[in-house]
Amino acid sequence: MNPMTTIDDYHQRTKHALPSRWAAGPETLDWEAQPDPFRRWDGAPVHGLPLGGADPAGDWPQVLRPGAVAAQPLSRAALGRLLELSLGLSAWKQAGADRWAVRMNPSSGNLHPTEGWILCRGLPDLPDGLHHYAPREHRLERRASIAPAAGAAPRAFVALSSVAWREAWKYGERAWRYVQLDTGHAIGALRFAAALLGWRLQRLDEGSARLAALLGLDRDEDFGRAEREEAEALFELLPAAADAPAGPAGDDAFWHWTAPGACAWHGTASRLDRHPMYRWPVIDAAAVASRPPAAVPPGPQTAPALDPALPRPAAEPQPAARLIRQRRSAQRFDARSRIEAAALWSMLQALDPADPGFDLHPGPARVHLLVFAHRVEGVAPGAYLLGRGDGALERLHDRLGHGLGAPLDWAEVDGAPAGLALRRLAAHPALAGTLRTIDCHQALGSDAAVAFALLAEFQPLPGPWAYRTRLQEAGLIGQRLYLEAEAAGLRGTGIGCFFDDTLHALVGIAPPEAAQAPLQSVYHFTVGVPLHDPRIVDTPPHDPGLPRPNGDLDD
Repeated sequence: MNPMTTIDDYHQRTKHALPSRWAAGPETLDWEAQPDPFRRWDGAPVHGLPLGGADPAGDWPQVLRPGAVAAQPLSRAALGRLLELSLGLSAWKQAGADRWAVRMNPSSGNLHPTEGWILCRGLPDLPDGLHHYAPREHRLERRASIAPAAGAAPRAFVALSSVAWREAWKYGERAWRYVQLDTGHAIGALRFAAALLGWRLQRLDEGSARLAALLGLDRDEDFGRAEREEAEALFELLPAAADAPAGPAGDDAFWHWTAPGACAWHGTASRLDRHPMYRWPVIDAAAVASRPPAAVPPGPQTAPALDPALPRPAAEPQPAARLIRQRRSAQRFDARSRIEAAALWSMLQALDPADPGFDLHPGPARVHLLVFAHRVEGVAPGAYLLGRGDGALERLHDRLGHGLGAPLDWAEVDGAPAGLALRRLAAHPALAGTLRTIDCHQALGSDAAVAFALLAEFQPLPGPWAYRTRLQEAGLIGQRLYLEAEAAGLRGTGIGCFFDDTLHALVGIAPPEAAQAPLQSVYHFTVGVPLHDPRIVDTPPHDPGLPRPNGDLDD
């Protein structure tokens, strides 16, 4: 099959459908045999990263505004803080004899397929080369060494890769969707952590093959029987006001190490699962089909600039680092609680694609939100639609039909901020129970105060690589929702299990048998007042009084 057909077939094949058709997955799970959530590069030189000290100052969401935070110089300590606040551990949790780590970046099932990398040159306290981030020990493992470039200006890049097997172990064929959502979450986490350091990220679309070579992911001899990784994204770290210099594609000091013998490679990949019980070849097929070429046409970002006349609802400023550290996924919601409309408006305004938090997404926004208000003061229970970007509502109007038992209203929403591209589809006081059913019978869909279903524009896709970017865009939106919920004193949780075509039929996207629907549901998210489980105890992510395994050693 050609790549586009592969992607279409994968997405259709991995849908859950009422009443009892589930995407193919394992028939049983042995939690004692869960894949190791921490990859190590055995034999690689280790460089410890500092822990402790005051977090960078900056209130949410002002920290995202260019120039709001003075840029810190590139250094090992600053890179360590970037990685800690984006991909690092936020806590250890324990319930009885079970103990597990949670991280700053969320992940489906807390399985964490995303790996982080640093490429650097000219830093005074870190060798030039390629480094893998090990979050458990909070250290860097040097994968490749390059000769220092005399007089070179300091430059640093951060990259992401993914290990699909961590998700596939639990979720089977549908897992590759979750891998890409998690990549989007990680991109958002990096963006917000960089803002706290006065940095921005410049996305470099080098193509999958070139990025895999740069990260050594194409080196068969370094993996052996270990699970392979997929190259995902590359960004340069820049002071917020700096112009981007030429990227690695035009920089021999970086790209020369991909040639045979041009650098010294170190370490071999640890194996995460020594006894895998299943194989899901369609995941590999979808990954290969959706790999970006060397140059992805980004398309113009046509979203209008933020209107200064549309202020965010006033709220007491909170430190951004505190929100990042305290972010958790809600396990249960208080089904009787209500939230203020101002909290909902603030969340929706934060999703404007012209907001600085979305400057890493290549091209115009193509993911929009169905908003299901269950219990929001001053907002009638029912279904609403938020269009993201210029012309979104017009495109969506042409792609939605009859739904919710009647023609859709498309009415402006009383009380919503002026200029917010929000429309009421239908007033419907009983949607909470419907959402519980659609969200794989999970109470998270009904007990939340508000639920979101993210709709991606699918037909036509500009190329098979756009499937990957649609899912990453949805994950980036989810990361913003997580932090906006925390800022409002609430809590969010992402939901990857839902009955795709049942949701489509609810709002009239397409009949269930339509394989070529113009919109597809790619992610669900809920926000409400969380219920605390006193059986689960939180402990610090790193005890500074205990030695970290090899964490303070340099080669």
